[in-house]
Amino acid sequence: MLDAKIVGAVIKYYRIEKNISQEVLSGLADIGRSHLSMLERGNRKPTLETLFKLCDALEVSPSKMVEEIMRRQESA
Repeated sequence: MLDAKIVGAVIKYYRIEKNISQEVLSGLADIGRSHLSMLERGNRKPTLETLFKLCDALEVSPSKMVEEIMRRQESA
């Protein structure tokens, strides 16, 4: 089972690594800023479509993001 807080932390990690705001990322991914905020806080889990949009906007391959999520879940 995926931990929403870990998924959110990974999304936030890549966003901060790219040095972009939630506002910019939400615009690039075509999702609402409040929705992105809830994802990053772990209050919601992204759909597969939303995860792919975020990966595209962050220029991170979906497999790389999933690997990071799994790595963090295994060490939690």
